Parts: sequence; structure tokens; C-alpha cells
Amino acid sequence: MRISSFRFPLAVALPLIALVLASCGAPRNVFAPACPTPGLVRPLAELARYQGGSRDIRDLIVRARIIDITGKCEPGDDSNTVVTHVQVVVEAARGPAMQAEGIALPVFVAVTDTGAIRDKILFEVPVVFPRNVDTARAAGQEIRMEIPVTPQKSGAAYGIIAGFQLTPAEVAAWRRDNPK
Repeated sequence: MRISSFRFPLAVALPLIALVLASCGAPRNVFAPACPTPGLVRPLAELARYQGGSRDIRDLIVRARIIDITGKCEPGDDSNTVVTHVQVVVEAARGPAMQAEGIALPVFVAVTDTGAIRDKILFEVPVVFPRNVDTARAAGQEIRMEIPVTPQKSGAAYGIIAGFQLTPAEVAAWRRDNPK
């Protein structure tokens, strides 16, 4: 007994496969939007938090620094915006005065335009120190920011900066320790 099978002609199959594959992916000539340039504000990329007003090493709670800013961009809801997703990574060292197993570090992310801050978001990056470990890394939450764009001004014309949100006393101490 012979079972006949229907053979799909190769001349029809190849164009159908090519059509299916061509319909995958982004439309032609559509590129990811230009992203703002990330950067750190050097004086604000490091934090030394002390207990009370002392600057004695025995009163150091935590010493931290921002080690990375990661992000990505995507088109906004309309052609006049670009949406950025930014994440800040910190590295911290426990000081002798730290009593808790962790600390929430105050961080900001800001959008800059020709040196001026257009938008700023404050948040905390929680850092947890495992038992008997004095250093730890932590990544903050992903921050979403919308940036206005025009045909004349792309997202690359802006900057994204990050730093620790210092207290007035910490700013004064930094200025005292780093005279011009």
C-alpha cells in the first residue's frame, strides 16, 4: 500500500519563509533614539558619613562612592520625547561607627541641558553588609526620566548626572578639605 504525501513546492515555500522573516524586527530605517551623555559630579561621587559633627575615623559610619551609571533609551509616547532608564551602582565600606547591618545612601539623578539642571530625582540606594563583611555593592532602582527632543535637538544634547545628595555639613566639610 502506498501512502501519498502532498509536497509543497519549493518555489512557493522559499518566498513565504522570506516574507515571514522580513516582517520580524523594527521597521526599516528606524533607529534607537540618541541618549544623553552620562556623567558623575566628581565632588558628589564620593560620600563619607560621620556620627555627629566629628571627622574622626572612629566616628565614620560609611564611606561610599558611585562606581557606575547604566542606562538605556527608547522613544517616548510621541515624537517629542525620549525616555531614559538610569540605574546607579554604588560601592560602600562600613565604618567603625556603623551599628546597623545596612544603610540607605541618598543619591540623585539629574538631566542637564547646557550645564543647567532641567530635572532631578532623589532616591535612596539601600546597601546591606553581610555578616563579617565590610564592603558591599548595590544597584539602585531604575529611574525613568522623559527628555524633550526636537528635530534640531536630540537626546544626545542633554546629560545625565548622578551623585550623592550631601547634607549642608558634608558640603561644608568637602569645601574645607578641598580648597581651590
